[in-house]
Amino acid sequence: MSTMNISLPDMLKTFVDEQVSQRGYGTSSEYVRALIRKEQERQQLRGLLLAGAASEPTEAVDAAYFDTLRARAGQTRG
Repeated sequence: MSTMNISLPDMLKTFVDEQVSQRGYGTSSEYVRALIRKEQERQQLRGLLLAGAASEPTEAVDAAYFDTLRARAGQTRG
């Protein structure tokens, strides 16, 4: 694992320390890693949403569409 040192103003360091204490993180590093993971997930989701918005429209999704999906899912269960 690599190490990265960051500098924070006192107000932000106090906030991080409070979050570590209140949310059950063992260290400030754990808290920062969790924030970074959440940001990665957010960016991935945003990319998927943008790709979906830019894609060509498909057929309408109605009750019959979901019935077909349920039937296919039931067949794969064995």
